[in-house]
Amino acid sequence: MAFASFDRQSSGAPVSEINMVPLIDVMLVLLVIFIVTAPLLTHSVKLQLPQATSQENLPVPDKIEFAIDAEGQRYWNGERVSREDAAARFQAEGLKPVQPEVHLRADQDVPYRHVAQTLADASKAGLSKVGFVSQPDQ
Repeated sequence: MAFASFDRQSSGAPVSEINMVPLIDVMLVLLVIFIVTAPLLTHSVKLQLPQATSQENLPVPDKIEFAIDAEGQRYWNGERVSREDAAARFQAEGLKPVQPEVHLRADQDVPYRHVAQTLADASKAGLSKVGFVSQPDQ
C-alpha cells in the first residue's frame, strides 16, 4: 500500500483500499479492555446474607368480651362489673396504642338502654372497634 508517490501520473488517483491500521488499533484496545475486565466480572465473594421479609409485624389487638345479661348486669371477660367500673376500664383501654376489639354480647331480653349506655361509654373512651356477637338461628 503506497500512499505517497513521486510519480505524478498515479498520485492523483483515488485510493480504493481501506486503511486497516486504525481498525486494528481499535480492536486491540478493545481486546485489552476485555481481557482486563473479564476476570473482574466473574470474581465473587461467598456471603451468607440474613433472610428478611418485607411484611410489617403488627401487634395483635387485645379482645374484650363484654356481656350484658337479661337483668342488665355487665360482665368484663366473665367478671361482673358495675357501669362506672366498666367505663373506667374502657378509658384505660382507650389510652393503649393498639385499640382492643370489644365483643359485645347482650341478652335478647335486656333493655336497649343498657346496650346504648355501654356503647356510649366505649365511644367516649375512644374505642371504635365494637362488634356484636349473636347466635345464629337453628
